[in-house]
Amino acid sequence: MSQLKKIFLSLVLSGGIGMVLPAQEQPVPDKYGFIIRVGQQAPDFIIQYADGRPSEKLTDLRGQVVVLQFTASWCGVCRQEMPHLEALWQRLKGKNFRLIGIDLKESREKTLEFAKTMKITYPLALDPDGSIFYRYAAHNAGVTRNIVIDEQGKIVYLTRLYNPEIFNGMVRKLEEMLGIASK
Repeated sequence: MSQLKKIFLSLVLSGGIGMVLPAQEQPVPDKYGFIIRVGQQAPDFIIQYADGRPSEKLTDLRGQVVVLQFTASWCGVCRQEMPHLEALWQRLKGKNFRLIGIDLKESREKTLEFAKTMKITYPLALDPDGSIFYRYAAHNAGVTRNIVIDEQGKIVYLTRLYNPEIFNGMVRKLEEMLGIASK
């Protein structure tokens, strides 16, 4: 085998070149479109904040409890949930807790306008091509989903759409993780 073929094969096998996995190796989405599961390490990615603060990797946040909220300005259910997330942010910020909204396939300008319109103060990050979202959910899955990640980087709770009962379950889980008495 030529040296060039060996290098190419090495890159493909190591994931250095994008490749499509055979169907039997593709992650199988659950009924909500998640391709990740509770108990698994959260897939890492670079968080590019819309407001220009320095980027960081998700793994840089180890030691903190993190909620990733996947959202988009055109999503009505996202808009319904965001005031509840803002209230949660106001209550828990500064308590070893991070809430990061990840805006799917929208420009920086659109994302900043969305945050202003929704009157949220928790940070929004950019996902202009959906590559972050697609590490967590299938390509045809919708937004309005939250992923709760523990201090070791493991996924501990998932939500899809806004359901007050499930949202309150997420809040209770966060309170338990942070050692905060329920309201």
